Amino acid sequence: MNLVRAEVERLLARRFVQLMVVLLGFAFVVTTVTTVLGSHQPSASEVAEARAQVAEAIRGLEVEHQRCLRIKAGEVPLDQSGYVPADCSELDPALQERLPVVADYLPGVFVFGQQAEPLLYFLIAFLLLFGFLVGASYIGADLTSGGVVNLLLWRPRRLTVLGTKLGALTGVVAVLSVVATVVYLGTFWVIGQTAGLPGRMDGPFWQNLGAIWGRGVVLVLLASALGFGIATLGRHTSAALGAVAAYAVVWELGARVVFEILDVARVDQLMLSTYVGAWLTGRVELYDDMVCSDGPGFGLCSGSYTITWAPALAILLALVGAVTVAAFAVFRRRDLI
Repeated sequence: MNLVRAEVERLLARRFVQLMVVLLGFAFVVTTVTTVLGSHQPSASEVAEARAQVAEAIRGLEVEHQRCLRIKAGEVPLDQSGYVPADCSELDPALQERLPVVADYLPGVFVFGQQAEPLLYFLIAFLLLFGFLVGASYIGADLTSGGVVNLLLWRPRRLTVLGTKLGALTGVVAVLSVVATVVYLGTFWVIGQTAGLPGRMDGPFWQNLGAIWGRGVVLVLLASALGFGIATLGRHTSAALGAVAAYAVVWELGARVVFEILDVARVDQLMLSTYVGAWLTGRVELYDDMVCSDGPGFGLCSGSYTITWAPALAILLALVGAVTVAAFAVFRRRDLI
């Protein structure tokens, strides 16, 4: 326990970590102030007008649905001026995934129920960057300055020391993620109550928000471990930064261009960013017209395909696991002086 406490204290005492926390707080303040200044509680007349617009929009959907049914039944001739889908259920208001609501017609009003999800994605993106940079700098600085050697003189077990460092890192990042989320979303919930509208916050809303947050925290912890592992392999913080930059330029940008020139099908399946998005959102739907260009079902194939969270998580775990295992294996035998 002394080693764990010492590593947590060393991590929290690092100026880079403190700077990143300050930047996180600054981003919170800027976002909060911008939201408060750009929002107001709607008046009764604004709400009444918005409700009238909602009713009109729903009536419009019902009219279009009935028009489609009558055209399909041959009761009225096809009018080329309007859209007629193959299945009229696409226009049925009762089957719509989301109907217009009052908040859609209240410009300049912050609605927590509508804005909570994009705000959470913004928080996860910052925490993702925070975890990777802190993980890389935490072990990279110790390897460069000789701090690890001094620590091994006190506790001469390499794998125990490295594992404790990784555990302290993920523990601190996890706690910070929880605290940041509570403060962040709590602040905007208060704004929605006092300077805007709460919006629809039923059970499915909180379940969806909780699922996004849970997947986001897992992604943040994986990014922290990845930065830690790459920096351990490269013995320097810059190794992790260089590896990410090289991957983004050479593979995500350069290889994508080459694959498109060569007409390679489903290029997105070869990109790590696709699996990050699939894990974070639960699933991603992609389209590639090359999928059906040479197949026997040409003309019947839609060219779309889906990547769900399960294979995305498997690939992310395999990548981070491979880097972490390699880092521990190299650290066990490497000359640290």
